[in-house]
Amino acid sequence: MSRDELLRKKQEWLERMKREGKLRDPTEDHKIGLMALQNRIRREIIKFIGVGGKRSLEEIKEKFKLTDSQAKMHLDLLVQALFVEPLEEDGEKYYVLTPRGEAYLENVEWR
Repeated sequence: MSRDELLRKKQEWLERMKREGKLRDPTEDHKIGLMALQNRIRREIIKFIGVGGKRSLEEIKEKFKLTDSQAKMHLDLLVQALFVEPLEEDGEKYYVLTPRGEAYLENVEWR
């Protein structure tokens, strides 16, 4: 994807987040983002989704040996922090990275 396409994709995502009321004030946003990234498993989940493009709840549970409630807790916080988002496809629920999650991988994890 070209740099212009990536910028357009990010802008479209930001506009959608704004319309859906998911953007918070910057202080609260940073607080939630830092809370999400403080946990190694959540950082690893971001990487796992990034490598696969999309992952089901079952794949995530199996990979990290998580119970339903543990997986839900980690994924809910990652969704709240806007690093991942759920995606419905053919009646199945998957998790994909948001532009924020992709930026995290590019700027922090993959250096």
